Amino acid sequence: MAKRARSLTGKVVVITGAARGIGASTAAALSRLGAKVVIGDLDQVLAEKTAAELGAEALPLDVTDTKGFTEFLDEVERRVGPIDVLINNAGIMPLAPLEEEDDAATRRLIEINLHAVVHGTREAVKRMRPRGTGHIVNIASMAGKAGFPGAATYCATKHAVVGLSESVHLELHGTGVLVSCVMPAVVRTELASGLGEAKFFKSVQPEDVAQAIVDVVRRPKFDVFVPASLDVISRITRLLPRRLGEGLLRALGGDKILSSATHSSARAEYESRAARSAPAAEKDADA
Repeated sequence: MAKRARSLTGKVVVITGAARGIGASTAAALSRLGAKVVIGDLDQVLAEKTAAELGAEALPLDVTDTKGFTEFLDEVERRVGPIDVLINNAGIMPLAPLEEEDDAATRRLIEINLHAVVHGTREAVKRMRPRGTGHIVNIASMAGKAGFPGAATYCATKHAVVGLSESVHLELHGTGVLVSCVMPAVVRTELASGLGEAKFFKSVQPEDVAQAIVDVVRRPKFDVFVPASLDVISRITRLLPRRLGEGLLRALGGDKILSSATHSSARAEYESRAARSAPAAEKDADA
C-alpha cells in the first residue's frame, strides 16, 4: 500500500533563495496546498513581489551572514510559528575552468552553496529535534554525484551538500526529524543561461523540480533525482570502471554541458548577479 501523503495545510515552510527560479516555483506549489510559506532572499524587492502574488511572506536574507540567517529563522518563528520544513535552496553557479576562477568566486560558491546549507541545516536541527518533528530539504544537483568540466568548485560544493545530507540523515535516525536531498539535472532558470542540451541529460523546468520537492515533503524519502531517470544513469556509471564511465559521459555529451558555456555572452547578466550575491562574505573577507 502506498504511503499516505502528508497534509501541508498550515505547515510553516521556509525557502531560501526563493524570489525566483526553483524557489519561487516551489513556494507557489506549496502555497497552493495550504502551506504557510516564508521566502528568504537577498533581493527583497523581488521576494516581496513573489510573496504577494502567492499570499506568502518575504523577509530579507543573506545566507552568507550566519548571524543574520539565525535571526531570520527566529523572526519566522515569531511571526508565523515553529518551522515544519526548511528548504535550503539558495545557490549560485558561476562557470569557469578552475585555473580561471578567482578566489572571490571560489569563496562565494563555498559560502552560499555549502556553508549556508550547513548553517541552515544545523539551525533547523536545533529547532526541530526537541519537538521530535520536522523536515530539512537540501537542494543539491546531479553535480553532487559526478564531476563536470567547467564547474569544479560548484561540483565540489554540491558533492559536499550530498555528503552533509547523508550524514545528518543518519544522525537524526529515530528522532522524527527527516532529511531529503534533491538532485536535479540542468534546470532552465537564469542559472542555466547559455547551457545546451546533451543526450540523456535533458534539462528540466523549475516547475518539475518544485513538484518533486512537494512530492518528497508529502511522502518523505532521502534522495530525489529530477528527472527520476538520473538515478538509473548515476547507478550505471558508478558500476562501470572509471575509463568506461568517463567514456560514456563523453559519448552522451555530459562533459560539455557546463564547459561549453564557460565563456558564453548569454551568461553575462547571470554571472554579474552571482558576483554580487554574498555581501556578508565579501565584507568579512575585506575586514
